[in-house]
Amino acid sequence: MAGFDRGKRRLLLLLAAVGLVILLVNLSLLWGSDVPSKLNHIPIPGKAQSGQTTPPDPNIPKIPSWYHDNGHFEANVDDQHPIVALMKEADKAWNEYEDNRSTTFKETVARYRRKYGRHPPPGFREWYKFARDNHAHNLDDFEQIMDDLRPFWGVEPAVLRSLAAYMHENEREGVSGIHIRNQKVWKLTNANWRAETFASMVEKFIKYLPDMDIAMNRLDQPRVVVPWDDMQKLLAKEQDTRRLVPETLPEFTKQSKGLYVEKDDSAFRTDAQWFSAPGTQYMDIAKEACPPDSHARDPNSTVAAAEALYKESNGGFITNFNRSSDLCTIGPEIENNHGFLFASSTVVASKRLVPIFGECKVNVNSDILFPANMYYKNDERYAYDPTFDYDWDDKKDSMIWRGVTSGGTNTADNWMRMHRQRLALITNGTVMAGKDVRIMATDPDPEKAGEYHNYETFRAGEFADEHTDVGFTEPASCVPDCSFYDGVWTYKSMTSLSEQFKNKFLIDVDGHSFSGRWHAFLQSKSLGIKATIFREWHDSRIFAWRHFVPLDNRYDDIYSVLTYFIGLGKPGSPESGPYVQRHDFEGRKLGQQGREWASKVLRREDLEIYTFRLLLEYARVIDDNRDRIGYSGDGSELDKYDSSHPMTEANGAHG
Repeated sequence: MAGFDRGKRRLLLLLAAVGLVILLVNLSLLWGSDVPSKLNHIPIPGKAQSGQTTPPDPNIPKIPSWYHDNGHFEANVDDQHPIVALMKEADKAWNEYEDNRSTTFKETVARYRRKYGRHPPPGFREWYKFARDNHAHNLDDFEQIMDDLRPFWGVEPAVLRSLAAYMHENEREGVSGIHIRNQKVWKLTNANWRAETFASMVEKFIKYLPDMDIAMNRLDQPRVVVPWDDMQKLLAKEQDTRRLVPETLPEFTKQSKGLYVEKDDSAFRTDAQWFSAPGTQYMDIAKEACPPDSHARDPNSTVAAAEALYKESNGGFITNFNRSSDLCTIGPEIENNHGFLFASSTVVASKRLVPIFGECKVNVNSDILFPANMYYKNDERYAYDPTFDYDWDDKKDSMIWRGVTSGGTNTADNWMRMHRQRLALITNGTVMAGKDVRIMATDPDPEKAGEYHNYETFRAGEFADEHTDVGFTEPASCVPDCSFYDGVWTYKSMTSLSEQFKNKFLIDVDGHSFSGRWHAFLQSKSLGIKATIFREWHDSRIFAWRHFVPLDNRYDDIYSVLTYFIGLGKPGSPESGPYVQRHDFEGRKLGQQGREWASKVLRREDLEIYTFRLLLEYARVIDDNRDRIGYSGDGSELDKYDSSHPMTEANGAHG
């Protein structure tokens, strides 16, 4: 009996020990300081780590020498850093987004009518089933499509069809044609890899599409800039067309006139009014599309007033990512600091509203966005590869970027103002050694712990050497050649996208236009940092400060961001200078949230779902009977389908 009691006591002690370990691990996950982050990565013997096929470098320092003192880190539990509030606001916005989704066809149809004041287009039921069968996370978030197509309701359908049919004919104007007939891609005209990739994407749902012509931008840069007053008239016409007629025709019009006919010189053609403006200051064109009282057009508007719309005065952190890429707000400050704006290699634009599909645009453009072909193409230079995507605690405390000197036309006189080159300069330890930058820091005095303020005289050279790895692999886009770069850069070796994932922080900046790396960065276990002036199809479904870190296009907040996550100095040590608590837990958390979210809303299937919906909406806008066609049912015919295919937590149910 005594032996039984001893065995029982041993069992109870073992259970208690296991319970204590579980308690400590869970407490560590709730505590945002640096100490618990060491407990987060507990490998299970015999179990391979997810997504990790190459072992991490054992020499990677887990906490750099800047931020440890005999292996102990003092956490500041009363953290008043502005980023804390920004993350809370992002979480709130994301939760509202999540809590406000349709889960049935009936709900989706009703919400469509409330938002847009008209019936869904023909084929909407088939699109819904396609989306549900492919586990769409959100059935309502297609606002970008509706915003892009709204002004086209102010143009006659026959004019739109004429433009789409024949814009490709002049090769110098940089337009491809994709021609759909009898539920097949009948022909590609003036095609390149973009048109070919798009054609392969639509194969999944082409049987539901009517005959149509699609004009696609072949160039990297966006095209259409409609002046403000003209755009307001077009939008007013669209508003006037909104109505919910009792009955609609459920099909698109058959045999529409004016579609592309090969070698038909008698066909009606509409002039797209393209003009070429290489080397032109783009803001001279862009500002015409801005409101008269905007910073870009109002001579009395101040920089401070404009910055208050999108930027935190303390630390310079981005508070409104949408505004931070709005040329009407930021244009005057960056027009000489971004290659596309002051030294674009190609500008072929029109002030007429023409239906051209593009992969990206700036906010003043009226191009019709579609998911970039590079995201769909599975190009190894841009596709996610988990080989070197180590777990967070096995990554370097460093921010990396690699690329060529593209982004605009480089010359000996302008290269220092190009956006990629500015990034390389501001993160170069030698360049920054004697320069002051602003960061958000707290006084090292323990009595003032947690109170952050602008520290204007941080010398970033040593920090940059230890925590940034930014460099060019080769020169490109130079006039007359790139010899003026001799002795300027020490070129770095090519680094695969996957090898960049060895670093915790992945900064993404523009090239000639958008960056095709962004989806892979979000899919990785690292944390994406994004600076851009370009808009893409997915912008409404990714939340700054929840899934990634936004950055000002001038990079004046870059060291505030990096010191927040990596940390700086030592607490209680006034002689060490400014102190920033290390927020490694928060960095890992944002990276994980971005990765999980990308796996729900940026999948290959999501590109197809978006494009299917886009082409249905486009097909209606170019239809002569667009005011009388659509889906006018109440959605109840899919009640049985919805009940047998309930939305789950993994594909969109309310959690």
